[in-house]
Amino acid sequence: MYDRFGKRGLDILGAAAALLLLSPFFVVVALAVAVALGRPVLFRQERAGRGGQPFTLLKFRSMRDGPGDDAARLTRFGRALRASALDELPQIVNVLRGEMSLVGPRPLPMAYTALYSARQRLRLVVRPGLAGVAQAAGRNGVPWDLRLELDAVYAAAPQASLSRDLRAMAGTLAILLKRRGVTGPGHATMPAFTGPAPQPADE
Repeated sequence: MYDRFGKRGLDILGAAAALLLLSPFFVVVALAVAVALGRPVLFRQERAGRGGQPFTLLKFRSMRDGPGDDAARLTRFGRALRASALDELPQIVNVLRGEMSLVGPRPLPMAYTALYSARQRLRLVVRPGLAGVAQAAGRNGVPWDLRLELDAVYAAAPQASLSRDLRAMAGTLAILLKRRGVTGPGHATMPAFTGPAPQPADE
């Protein structure tokens, strides 16, 4: 029942409740972004959804406009916003639209889909999520191959599990509160995915 109806029902109820309860944070963060970075306050980017179908991901802006790499455009305000994960709040709207779930693999850029191995492509079988097993393992601090393998394990399960989703949400919340894994080692955000790590040759 949870697999067929409960997961989506929980997404709708949970996202609607979060939107209602967190609406003051939406207003405060939107005003802070407008003051610190200017308009628009929302960042929109095409990401791969279920089945690899594109959708427009919503986030609060955390980088200023202009030339330069992520490190150059990411301000102190932007770093604090990302560390708190408040920049992800608008994705509650993506959940309500059915483009995302409360729990699932994080939505990644469309360009990455062509780079996945057959195993890694399993992550596209389910809706991407706000929280997930890879997020709970350490957010951006988890190397790509392990991160995508955790996503594949989640997506390949015979059916959705409420207990597993609750554990993923609790683990993700714990990581956020500890402010762990905000960035990849040596990067301002997360290094770009360039394909699966090469496998050692058989002897």
